[in-house]
Amino acid sequence: MLACPICASSDTVKNGCIHTGKQRFKCHDCGRQFVEQPTQKVIDQATRELIDRLLLERISLAGIARAAQVSQQWLQTYGNEKYAKVPRQVPVTPKKRGD
Repeated sequence: MLACPICASSDTVKNGCIHTGKQRFKCHDCGRQFVEQPTQKVIDQATRELIDRLLLERISLAGIARAAQVSQQWLQTYGNEKYAKVPRQVPVTPKKRGD
């Protein structure tokens, strides 16, 4: 069996398949689920900028995911991270009264 990528234990078992058909494994020691050879799709900066512009246009997340060719789950996580960075209070400076 494969060794766990987290704890390096060889006490792993097969645990079904992912949506692409690859075999999924589970570590009995730490409980981590993993795939033997994961293929991570890196979202480039140009696509992220396109998504940022589309998010401002009040388009549905499903529509943005289709247009940018990213998963809805990734887009939701990305949107949540962007939202968390927005300041909760806007600094307001009082206007000067007439002299």
